[in-house]
Amino acid sequence: MLLADPARLLRILNSAEHPVQLMIAGKAHPEDRFGQAMIKDWIQLIQRPEAQGRVVFIPDYDLLVAEHLVQGVDLWINTPRRPWEASGTSGMKVLVNGGLNLSELDGWWAEAYAPDVGWALGDGHEHGDDAAWDAAEADALYALLEREVVPMFYTRDARGVPVGWVAKMRESMVRLTPQFSANRVVREYTERYYIPAATAFRQRAAEKGALGAQLLAWQRHLARHWHDAWFGAVRVETRGAQYQFTVDVHLGGLDPDAVRAEVFANPIGESPPVRQPMARGKKLDGPDTAYEYQASVSASRGVDDYTPRLLPHHPLATIPLEAAEILWQR
Repeated sequence: MLLADPARLLRILNSAEHPVQLMIAGKAHPEDRFGQAMIKDWIQLIQRPEAQGRVVFIPDYDLLVAEHLVQGVDLWINTPRRPWEASGTSGMKVLVNGGLNLSELDGWWAEAYAPDVGWALGDGHEHGDDAAWDAAEADALYALLEREVVPMFYTRDARGVPVGWVAKMRESMVRLTPQFSANRVVREYTERYYIPAATAFRQRAAEKGALGAQLLAWQRHLARHWHDAWFGAVRVETRGAQYQFTVDVHLGGLDPDAVRAEVFANPIGESPPVRQPMARGKKLDGPDTAYEYQASVSASRGVDDYTPRLLPHHPLATIPLEAAEILWQR
């Protein structure tokens, strides 16, 4: 993103009143041609006379290099294309060293960001490899550096202290350091995943693995009969502020208790997706096993936003980890 407009970047770095030094560290996997090309672009920029002393590239980024970088930088810039930031622990390590973050709203920064602790890029949504969006984000990054970040660093009181910058540093350290740490990682993984996983294992292993055998039989039943299922007629009535969905679902050889139907709609903004379970109603006449399913959903959005779907169901299974089948009404 920083290389989107090299001339603009160099103007920022070479400002007579507010000069900036950029330090970059990284390496690309032997099969990562895109990453290798990006490093070549940086090397070419560094070799330009106007970049001398302003841009430094440190090869073979590793834990030791990171240890020195997080202790020395004022600002940590991280610009992945969402959702490719797996976590962002380097930005977390900057916190305890007094550094500030300017990063994409992805990974940890999507949770941590607030205007008084750093700077953010993006809208928190995924845009794929949309070139127009990439260009808009690059422009936003340059604008942040030009209008907010660099001026704040150089705005100093009579003692030479960048008061606004120090205020952000303190707020970042006080608020974020306790939240984003190895202590929290170990605690939350233990409480949310390891203990429940251990409990589930004991349940499944009890009585010579009775529950485990039951779940295995359920999975095999789904695999054997899932392709028998299909959606029949879909009827929708508007009743006041609700849509009433009535859907005929043909299950074939599927056990009705091994599946569940629901009405689904994608999320809007920060709201979660709609997942409204459908009640199984009367059995339909015919040669196969078929039922009428019903559910009511809000009519505040278009009826075409909603789609019935069929999912595996077992009260003690983890869906979709243990059964990923899904059937959408078309």
